[in-house]
Amino acid sequence: MDGPGPDWVDEPIVLCDYDPRWPRLFEIESPLLVEALADLVVGGVHHIGSTAVPGMTSKPVVDIMVGVSSLAACEGRFGHLARLGYCHSPYRPWKHWFCKPSPQLRTHHLHLLEPGHPEFQRTLRFRDRLRSDQDLQSAYSELKRQLASQHRTDREAYTDGKTEFVNRHSEPDG
Repeated sequence: MDGPGPDWVDEPIVLCDYDPRWPRLFEIESPLLVEALADLVVGGVHHIGSTAVPGMTSKPVVDIMVGVSSLAACEGRFGHLARLGYCHSPYRPWKHWFCKPSPQLRTHHLHLLEPGHPEFQRTLRFRDRLRSDQDLQSAYSELKRQLASQHRTDREAYTDGKTEFVNRHSEPDG
């Protein structure tokens, strides 16, 4: 679920060709997040997801993952993130998830995780494998196009449809 509650209306899934401006959007956002989260940043600020992979088909939404010392402590910084335009939505119990500027028009997703959580390293491994393997990148792009066509207005189904592929290609030994 990307956003529970009766007032949460998700933007439809639209994929596009890679945009070379995406890394710059990440570079602009990164220091703002470091300032907002300050001493809680312990695992770095990472450009993740398909917009972090040159040439990759993607939703035009810059995904950012920040390794934080404590999810509980981050709750005290939600106001700082809101001033940057981030909308919080409970999503998974092991991370905090935000979108910017709204669920209806997204330019950024923010994922706050503790670096010791298995999802943190899995996410970085998958991104790095996509960056280094053109065949994997092509297969993933094709899967995403199929799922976006089938689930244009159901982000949860779209995400769930990618899970097995992502898990298979983000194992520590390949």
